[in-house]
Amino acid sequence: MEPARREKRNVAILVSSQVLFMVASITVMTLSGVVGQQLSPDPGLATLPIAIMMLGTVVSTLPASLYMKRMGRRRGFITGATLGGVGGGLVSFAGIATGSFWLFCVGNLLLGLYQGFAMYYRFAAADVASPAFRTRAISFVLAGGVVAAFLGPWNASAARNLIAGVPSGGPYLVIALLALLAIGLLSQLRVPASGEAQPGDSARPMADIAARPSFRVAVLAGSLGYAIMVLVMTATPLAMRARGFEMGQVAVIMQWHVLGMFAPSFITGSLIARFGVPRILLTGTLLLTGSVLVTNLGASLAHFWAALVLLGVGWNFLFVGGSALLSSVHSEVERGKVQGINDLTIFSLVALGSLMSGALLHHLGWEALNLAMLPAILLVVLATLWLRLVAGRHSTFDASGKT
Repeated sequence: MEPARREKRNVAILVSSQVLFMVASITVMTLSGVVGQQLSPDPGLATLPIAIMMLGTVVSTLPASLYMKRMGRRRGFITGATLGGVGGGLVSFAGIATGSFWLFCVGNLLLGLYQGFAMYYRFAAADVASPAFRTRAISFVLAGGVVAAFLGPWNASAARNLIAGVPSGGPYLVIALLALLAIGLLSQLRVPASGEAQPGDSARPMADIAARPSFRVAVLAGSLGYAIMVLVMTATPLAMRARGFEMGQVAVIMQWHVLGMFAPSFITGSLIARFGVPRILLTGTLLLTGSVLVTNLGASLAHFWAALVLLGVGWNFLFVGGSALLSSVHSEVERGKVQGINDLTIFSLVALGSLMSGALLHHLGWEALNLAMLPAILLVVLATLWLRLVAGRHSTFDASGKT
């Protein structure tokens, strides 16, 4: 198969696998809290399954990266889809069928492991793509979330009565079936030798890599952008319900938010190739700032819609931009530890943000909670400007953001 055709085939496999995984992730975010409320001995534990899924992602993301460094992308992704996707879906179903809250939590923990591996689909896209196509490949993989924004909520609602004797169990069986489909697709993935570490390659100490401005800004932009987005997103349904909005209205706002997160991915890579990473990161911070300002202008449905769309697009620019920048700072042999530490940092802050969201909303209120995000946004702005300053001094900054 000619290189260009193989490149497109590999990216198509990763995009499809991303869609199948995102259906699982959005299903959990939509349904596991409801199921947890039904099964938990304490109403206060209702959202524990979702928190445990995030914990599963945190503890698995670095081991997943190191495992794939040793065993290869394809085997790693198949392992994650098998243990996490198929196993997590079936165990979650079994927890519902037996009325066991804790077994259901174990299933969600395994689904977090699925996410821990699947988060590397975007980096695999960089591995299988040519340098000129790399940022677009990352964007296309993330754009799979657009399809999942419709399929995830649909699965959570339409498949709830799939098994008559196990209400709400059907969506988790669908997750397992979709993971099986993903395994079949991933078995056809062919990562070229240049995308795998080769024997005899030497790696720099992590301290040397971490000292590079590009690494620091990539991790900071990706982790703070993701944490801000999750914290505000998690608080949004609570804030809307407190203002008397119906759940149907909340669902529409959240769907538009997810579209805002992923729809720009069709063009983000092209924007990075044309304008460079720093400008995209700064645009992302501007969009997040706009989201904060809109929330403080009013609390109508239109205000929530505009704020959440801006929040989603701002996250996209920071996350895709940070991912593209990170891919420029490591060699193939360094890939596992660098990407693993990056995602470990991101999901540690995401877990912290999701846990803090409810308390901040309770103590500060919706408007002040959003204003509290401004210092973190400013930090990303200052770091990006610092990166441009350092790059200008060394005159080694190209359009992709490499220093």
